[in-house]
Amino acid sequence: MKNNLLSLICIIFFACEFNKFDSEVSLPKLISNGMVIQRDQKIPVWGKGIPGKKVRVTLADLIGSTEVEPDSTWSLQFPSMAAGGPYQLQVNEQIIQDVYIGDVWLAGGQSNMEWSLKSQVIGGEEEIKSGGIHQIRFFKVPNSYSAIPQEDVAGGEWKIADSVNLPQFSAVAWFFAKRNHLEKNVPVGIVEANWGGTPAEGWTDANILAKMGESYSVEAKDILENQEKWEKIILENENKRRIRGFLVTKPDSVTALKVASLDFDDSQWKTIQLPKSNPLKHIAWVRKRFEINSLEAVKLHIPDLDQMAFVYLNGKQIHHKDWGFAMPDIDISTNDLRKGQNVLTFRVLNTWNNEPQIGKQGEMYLLQKGKKISLEGSWSFSNDLIEPMLPKVDYYNWKPGLMYNSMILPLTKFPIKGVIWYQGESNTARHREYKSLFQTLISSWRGAWGIGDFPFLFVQLANFMERKDVQPDSEWAYLREAQAQTLELPATGMAVSIDIGEAGDIHPKNKKDVGERLWLQARKIAFGEKILASGPVVVSSELVDGDLFIEFGEIGEGLRLSAGKKVKGFVIADDQGNFQAADGEIVGKSRVKIAIPKGVKLAQIRYGWADNPEVNLVNSLNLPTAPFRF
Repeated sequence: MKNNLLSLICIIFFACEFNKFDSEVSLPKLISNGMVIQRDQKIPVWGKGIPGKKVRVTLADLIGSTEVEPDSTWSLQFPSMAAGGPYQLQVNEQIIQDVYIGDVWLAGGQSNMEWSLKSQVIGGEEEIKSGGIHQIRFFKVPNSYSAIPQEDVAGGEWKIADSVNLPQFSAVAWFFAKRNHLEKNVPVGIVEANWGGTPAEGWTDANILAKMGESYSVEAKDILENQEKWEKIILENENKRRIRGFLVTKPDSVTALKVASLDFDDSQWKTIQLPKSNPLKHIAWVRKRFEINSLEAVKLHIPDLDQMAFVYLNGKQIHHKDWGFAMPDIDISTNDLRKGQNVLTFRVLNTWNNEPQIGKQGEMYLLQKGKKISLEGSWSFSNDLIEPMLPKVDYYNWKPGLMYNSMILPLTKFPIKGVIWYQGESNTARHREYKSLFQTLISSWRGAWGIGDFPFLFVQLANFMERKDVQPDSEWAYLREAQAQTLELPATGMAVSIDIGEAGDIHPKNKKDVGERLWLQARKIAFGEKILASGPVVVSSELVDGDLFIEFGEIGEGLRLSAGKKVKGFVIADDQGNFQAADGEIVGKSRVKIAIPKGVKLAQIRYGWADNPEVNLVNSLNLPTAPFRF
């Protein structure tokens, strides 16, 4: 009888204790199925609940409990754990499955970090076909911005890096994460917080920017002092964005076939001379009639089309070009052609500035049996007769602190190994401010996370635009210099990409080298390996008998040329500020000699100093020399 009574008392006691932890709680979106938690750091778990109620959390063999505060928040912290998993995290009655402990990196910046594997990245298809890696997970923070600091991100979920999800992941971050996983044999989590076209001040705390006395400081102060006004402006702008998104997705199929048909009456449309003039706006419909005498297959060649397009021939859709994809040559079968008159129709749009563009001189034609049929000249077009005009959507997310408030601040309770960053293109016109701005961004993020000087690894801007041998006033070169100067901060590393850019595309398709060069920096900065992680670095220089000798370190087995027989990329200036290109030659293992023309009083030397310089000086790992001047 006594034993039965004791058993009953125990059952009642444990039932009462359990009921203390059955109240409903909410968790931030990062704490969810499939998550990766940073190894070897204390593990915070937090959320909201009913004030005064108990919260119990279990993870592996760890158990912790706390009470919800009067403001509805709660938090607790577990000791650090080594890499491993999968585990189960339970918070009261909520169960989070498939939890791993490993390395977590935030992948931030603008479009070159955002650029996905599916967007014609070199080697991207092979990566996708490989099936991915189960222990690599990505969490994509949705694009959002706010004048008011947010407690949680707007959405997102952890996704496994498999063949289904890989196409949408950041290509740079994937190549980086893959090396992290394979070389350290740990699970890897990538938190993507990036947005194309964005300047650094949008990612930085407005409270700090308002005190800096720079071009963005007045605006930062206004946002802080008038948060409700700015929230109203943002809401109106986002309503316009949603309307625009609905309009641009795809045309009504019946309308499209009608407008693209050979017998459609476009007499009310205006005329445009392509590619000489470009008055296209909104969702523009553009038609060109042409004649052919043979029904043999042809290729359509119009590679320059910005930004998105639906392409029709005689009423049939033959291609859809999405943002981020190049316009290929399109094979047109004989079944789609007619002897005599045909009509080519484009539905084009550009959500960047509502001003789509078609074609370049000499690059608009049909190719049949080796003969070009020009498509330049007169086209009919309509900006508003077929579909409504697009609403104007402003880039308020660029404003100081607005993306920081909603895409970075809510992440700062979640421990990370470090940050990989690719940004700067949108700050080139204000390069004089970039050093202080970028250093402020890094320092303020470290302060917000409160886990010390975590590694901050970034990409120096790639070469881009027209190649010029001498370009002393290049804004891109000055921005690269400001990036290099940021290495003054502790635990920072820079991946140089001056050799892998593309003159005609601000988004180089070689993301593998970028990701793997960032990983070399991580091995050195984050993991303390004593390795060669950068290209050649200037150590000293001296003038000897009219020749300049530059000594380099970080050379490995010695200096190399990636192409050619002379060192390309050097520019010298005399004491009057006159610049001229100068070839160099490798002398011995670690020096470059530059012959100074007679009569030139050498005042300055620069290397790789242009928007798109021709450079070829590398070390034994084929890592390029970063641009410099002295």
